[in-house]
Amino acid sequence: MRAGHCWVYASEIADISDDASDGEAIEILDHRKRCLGIGLLNRQSQIVVRRFSSQKEELDQKFFRRRLETAAARRAAAEARRLVFSEGDQLPGLVLDQFGDCLVLQALTLGIDRRKGMLTELCRELFRPRAVIERSDVPTRKLEGLDECKAVLWGETDGRVTVHVAGVKFALNLLEDQKTGFFLDQVENYSEVASRCTGRRVLDCFSYHGGFALCAARAGASRVEAVEISEAAVVRARENARLNGLSGKIEFSCANAFDRLKQYDAEKRRFDVIVLDPPTFTRTKQNVEDAVRGYKEINLRALKMLSAGGLLATFTCSHHVGAELLRAIVVDAAADARKTVRLIKPLTQSSDHPILLAVPETEYLKGLLLEVV
Repeated sequence: MRAGHCWVYASEIADISDDASDGEAIEILDHRKRCLGIGLLNRQSQIVVRRFSSQKEELDQKFFRRRLETAAARRAAAEARRLVFSEGDQLPGLVLDQFGDCLVLQALTLGIDRRKGMLTELCRELFRPRAVIERSDVPTRKLEGLDECKAVLWGETDGRVTVHVAGVKFALNLLEDQKTGFFLDQVENYSEVASRCTGRRVLDCFSYHGGFALCAARAGASRVEAVEISEAAVVRARENARLNGLSGKIEFSCANAFDRLKQYDAEKRRFDVIVLDPPTFTRTKQNVEDAVRGYKEINLRALKMLSAGGLLATFTCSHHVGAELLRAIVVDAAADARKTVRLIKPLTQSSDHPILLAVPETEYLKGLLLEVV
């Protein structure tokens, strides 16, 4: 905690005073009764206290206003951006995203859930949105003793907005789409990968609404194929292609990416650029071994379809699969594929998802941009 982490686990606590209330502020003391800061308490969670400040101060409306203003000041202006990234902005349990004139708030902890009204008021005051939507429909809330929740907190909206991201129009439904409505963590990677796709054959696996595929097509890729298992997501991706005048330039397939990669490997298909952006393969340490096998399989099949000069952009959003493990997986897959790969650059989450070095949990998206040599 002195280095900057902000979680206190149940197993680390010697005593909690009788007057302490779940969801309310509590002073954190070390074994010598020295103050380590102020946090919000929840004895129903394994993370019993989440620290908001290393100083002894009131966690009142003025405090949250300052933190929101500071977080917003760090961000570049954009139609779609993450305004608050929980621990990354020293507001544990709060995620706040902006999509055009709508805000999406996610309350992941009891302490933040109790302050939704105040936070909505501050959002209205600071950002002047047309509507504030809550997307707290995440399973991790159960660990806090909370039910999943989705609602319009303020204003009137059906959740539908269109935003420009990386030079591409995306139609979103903030009340229904995954996460808070869009994968903002990949925005900078969309542009990075697309800049290398001109005149090349591109395969985008686990495509969802077509982020990488759309950006590659707009950048002048000669052929783009996008594979996504959700039929509803494929329908939306096709609509996004139409919005951008890219209909007919991307072949969308509703299929299991594992099966499609296996099929294309057997058919000896070839691509110049392949993107692997799968959902998390594990949320627990116990299942890391199974996850590693999954990551190795898709990377092996992709590498076999790339010739010399081909590019692979491969990602993991599994917290328990770190950057070094991802590299080891790719090295193992490359050896089996009899390919040598050169690291062009590591990839990570967009800069509006700040990483605190003392809080490794804030670095969850790891990626590699590689060239076959």
